[in-house]
Amino acid sequence: MKILVTGGAGYIGSHTVVELLETDYEVVVIDNLSNSSEEPLRRVEQITGKSVDFIQGNILDGELLDQIFSQDKIDSVIHFAGLKAVGESVQIPLKYYENNISGTVVLCEAMARNGVKNIVFSSSATVYGDPHAVPITENFPTSATNPYGRSKLFIEEILRDIYVSDNDWNIALLRYFNPVGAHKSGRIGEDPNGIPNNLMPFISQVAVGKLPLLSVFGDDYDTHDGTGVRDYIHVVDLSQGHLKAVERLQDNPGIVTYNLGTGKGYSVLEMVEAFKNISGKDVPYKIVERRPGDIASCYADPSYAAKELGWKAERGIDEMMEDAWRWQSQNPQGY
Repeated sequence: MKILVTGGAGYIGSHTVVELLETDYEVVVIDNLSNSSEEPLRRVEQITGKSVDFIQGNILDGELLDQIFSQDKIDSVIHFAGLKAVGESVQIPLKYYENNISGTVVLCEAMARNGVKNIVFSSSATVYGDPHAVPITENFPTSATNPYGRSKLFIEEILRDIYVSDNDWNIALLRYFNPVGAHKSGRIGEDPNGIPNNLMPFISQVAVGKLPLLSVFGDDYDTHDGTGVRDYIHVVDLSQGHLKAVERLQDNPGIVTYNLGTGKGYSVLEMVEAFKNISGKDVPYKIVERRPGDIASCYADPSYAAKELGWKAERGIDEMMEDAWRWQSQNPQGY
């Protein structure tokens, strides 16, 4: 089978490409490199000993997508491409709506024109908004507290409408919790542009001396230590969830939704302490104001994915920290 991976040079995308290649899928990647580079894909080829067919381009380019679908016998699409920073989305919402929502519409139009109707969509736990309780199941009400989350929620609704209009589509909506860690080789990992928006690369860049100290956004949340609690999932576990979803689409399930998380929440300060214990490095931090759009606590009930996909997260917090530190210490400046 041949899989088109949009945004495949990014953090989760590149790890998923490794898992696909090692499971003998053929892979075509399209990425505009707005928040990544070709280097992760070169390293993916070194890790796997297999080649990646890479096209630099934008999913807003329908003609380019038609070329890809006409030249390659694509069976399914895994759709990662999108802007992803909560804080930035509050500042430039129209950019997020254009890139994430319009890009998905153009992609789905090209898929329909070319008879490719299997898609795994990279959604997010942000579609639960500020949940009324935890752990979160897939049937919780959805909402959003920021434009990034709204873009994911709108795309989910668009994909549901596509399925209603044409039941030949098979669509998996994967609601991620918080990906961390890196490939065991230390060759690929999370390498954001500028100041990281996510916690783990912020912690590891402080530990390696690239940044002076960690900003902790708020210590007055209704949690056990006042800092935000999240469900952190190893990126390799998350990637393997995508392979299970691709397999699920072969059974013609229609439209299905799965939480991909561990079912356990850790606070910001617990993550800092766990990283210090594994790395032996100090991580100085300061408390700053809350970020707009952030919530107190968010972690998954992953039992439905276990039942339906035969998937569950296998890697614990120590392994997440070990792999994140291996990547950062071997690549102090990233790629």
